[in-house]
Amino acid sequence: MQANIDNSNEYINWIEEAISTGNIKCYDYGRFRNIKEICIGSLGKVYCANWNNFKDHMALKSFYNLNKITAKEIVHEIQLQRGLDFHNNIVRFCGITAENNTKNYSLVMEYADSGTLRNYLKENFETLTWDDKFNLAFQLTHVVLCLHDEGVVHRNLHSNNVLIHKNTIKLANLGLSKRIEEASDPQSRSVGMIPYADPKSFAQVDSQSQMYSLNEKSDVYSIGILLWEISSGHPPFPDEPHDIGLIMDILDGYREVPVPNTPKEYVKIYTECWNSEPDDRPTISEVFDKLKAAKEKFINETNYSMIVDKMVILFDKIEEKKENEKQIILNYLKNHNIIPIEFYDWLLSNQDNSNSNYIVLLGEFNYLGIETDINESRAFELYQKAANLENISGINNLGYFYRNGIGVIPNKKRAFELYQRAADLGSISGMNNLGYCYENGIGVSPSGKQAFKLYEKAANLGNTYGMKNLGDCYYYKIGTKIDEQRTFELLQEAANLGNTSGMNDLGHSYRHGIGTNVDKEKAFECYQKAADLENCVAQYNLAFMYEKGEGTEKNLDKAIYWYKKSAEQDQDAQMKLKQLLK
Repeated sequence: MQANIDNSNEYINWIEEAISTGNIKCYDYGRFRNIKEICIGSLGKVYCANWNNFKDHMALKSFYNLNKITAKEIVHEIQLQRGLDFHNNIVRFCGITAENNTKNYSLVMEYADSGTLRNYLKENFETLTWDDKFNLAFQLTHVVLCLHDEGVVHRNLHSNNVLIHKNTIKLANLGLSKRIEEASDPQSRSVGMIPYADPKSFAQVDSQSQMYSLNEKSDVYSIGILLWEISSGHPPFPDEPHDIGLIMDILDGYREVPVPNTPKEYVKIYTECWNSEPDDRPTISEVFDKLKAAKEKFINETNYSMIVDKMVILFDKIEEKKENEKQIILNYLKNHNIIPIEFYDWLLSNQDNSNSNYIVLLGEFNYLGIETDINESRAFELYQKAANLENISGINNLGYFYRNGIGVIPNKKRAFELYQRAADLGSISGMNNLGYCYENGIGVSPSGKQAFKLYEKAANLGNTYGMKNLGDCYYYKIGTKIDEQRTFELLQEAANLGNTSGMNDLGHSYRHGIGTNVDKEKAFECYQKAADLENCVAQYNLAFMYEKGEGTEKNLDKAIYWYKKSAEQDQDAQMKLKQLLK
């Protein structure tokens, strides 16, 4: 850690006076342990060491040649560090040390456990999420914003001057930074590392140009390059020599290209930052605000994307009738604090996304009339589009439409083929629907045994309608022997998982003692729960319980109310309602 000392008395005296007055702590070099070299720079080396017997590391920043210029930069960095030590994203200045009681001073700094940003990205990029990348970009922009607010221009931002400690950005090497009023001096300038440097600083390449003074917009340019580096995981132009050729290309507008799957707003921010004309670049405050907005939008879109996938998986397991499915979707969105119209608009504007589940869910919204008019033809088109992309939910739903003639002429054979294809691709709902085809001879010869096998497979994989249908197999002797207790168990399992038909049939089991003891009150509770979830059969049964006073007190007003609710979807309830209202 030796250095040559040359004509630096003025600044050495400043350091010694600061030490003597207690303004700077002086560490006894002999008490540092486990000194290891960790970095070599243009001005000197950086070491890590333990102070005394403490476990935590400290960084020692030494210098090759302690001449007047270097000593001046040391003093300058100390002054800036002391003025900015309130910010957690700036490497903390701890004090000074000198080897063997010489004036060969080294700075004692906070140690960054993950090294430089460049190294951190190299080592960790594969595990970084976009949330992590946004956090790094946000921290970096915020600390530069604070520098500018304090009237300081960094002038030398690059990924080797940004450190990482416990996943937190730590801005380092402020020795080249200048107060804004000082930076206005054309003689006070530094080109720095070519890919990160403001192209205006290359003015000397053109002999007709005047020297350019680095300023806040120069930092903004460097931030743009760093934001790109965070998105890519590697420094700019890694395979090209950093020479006059690269300088000329950059002056001609040459830039790195956006990395695939980078959020559009993020790309827009860094491309605005690296505009060739400083006046056309945003301020660091504008960059900060735009990043904040982009991050919030990204989080919302990420949440929406997760919601889409979870809903499609949910429907594959729960699989409800149309009248119940709409309510399940609305309840799901409500439970996740999502406004339906905003979610629908987002779905509509993201149909070009590579995730075909977006297409399927938009089909659901059109089929059920959620935040749009019911449009079965449009729903059919969307399911067809998703099916063509091998989306198993799209294939399964398309089969349902062909089976029931929704938005298309009924085609039982085509429905069977689509269910078979969906089941082969792993659709649990497809397995259940295929079982239904075998049970009822839809597009295939009836086979109770085959239906039983498919219902059992779907039930074991968590499909609630598969559980209900398997329960029916045990009750009606379809492909197996009668086992009413097993019927009751399966209906209870389906009901517990939210299947409204399972709830209704469980109520029927309690009411008539199928696989369990007769319990009219529990039957009433099951009907009530399913009725509240818009199951029209359960609404009819609940009305009947009120009419007859079974499992609850007799109440004709409530009976009429629930018959009316059921009558909106069920013809039997309409006839019953007419009888009561005579």
